[in-house]
Amino acid sequence: MRRVKVLYLPDESTDPFWIDNLLEQLGDRHDLSILAKDKPLAPQFQGMDVVLDFGGSVGTHEMMDATTDARLWQIIGTGLDHVDVEYLKSKDFIVTNCPGRLSGVALAECAMMFMGMLARQYKRAEQYFRDKKPWMPTVGDLEGATLLIVGLGGSGQALARRAKAFDMCVWAIDARPIDQAVMDELRLDFVGTPDDLDRLLPQCDYLSLHVPLDNNTRHLIDARRIARMKKTACLINVARGQVVDESALHAALLEGRLGGAGLDVFTNEPEDPKKPVYQLPNVVVSSHIAGETYGTVRKRNGAVVENIDRLADGREVVYRIDGPARC
Repeated sequence: MRRVKVLYLPDESTDPFWIDNLLEQLGDRHDLSILAKDKPLAPQFQGMDVVLDFGGSVGTHEMMDATTDARLWQIIGTGLDHVDVEYLKSKDFIVTNCPGRLSGVALAECAMMFMGMLARQYKRAEQYFRDKKPWMPTVGDLEGATLLIVGLGGSGQALARRAKAFDMCVWAIDARPIDQAVMDELRLDFVGTPDDLDRLLPQCDYLSLHVPLDNNTRHLIDARRIARMKKTACLINVARGQVVDESALHAALLEGRLGGAGLDVFTNEPEDPKKPVYQLPNVVVSSHIAGETYGTVRKRNGAVVENIDRLADGREVVYRIDGPARC
């Protein structure tokens, strides 16, 4: 195995655990450098074999132009909505990402947390606790509730497993055919295509989104589709903020036309926490950390190191970008 030179493009908000774990998994087999943004770009990219782009949101055209020797541009994330893939390919890079299954458990656990908080009226219950009013409020159950999962990739499948363990009725739709082995394992109550979405929306208690952001999914859940949902139904979004028409969602929540929402992603990030919608007792939020778990870090870094080793051995890399990412 030849020694490979790797340049890491960090995000300013990157937890140091990312780098520490990457160094641990790389061991002493390869050389890792971290880009210093306050220094000239070109010299830092010269002689590099691999560029690691954190989340795909850090690399700029200027950086891509400065990368004259590297063959592999590895995105340390799943979503491609922040990545100019066509520009990278025009520069003859091999472009790879980290498949959705690596963060699937983390996203599913976050979605389950949101559903549990909404069913149990967590924000109201906490306020009753602070007001010293025990035994209030009476809350709901997940058992027997109907969950509609939009997108049955890695995170959608992981959520289905967990929801079935809670004795929920689980429906799923996906634009791609689902393997029979997956169908048999998950024991879903219904599996359909995007054509079934409008028909299913009025019947579900929870709608959880697990699709990548692209031209087909932008504002997939708009005012018309929100209006089709039950007034008691809750929307869960751990995918991308722009998959939902946020203005329509906020209006429905503020006007009491929707039962609640659990949101980890937003159209504009960081979002303004003072907006009236986020003060509602039936809206729970987190700061785009659904996939930011130690387990996800280890899995994604493992995939990155696998590709570095493959490149060093002269083998084909895996997780190449040949089409839209799958969450």
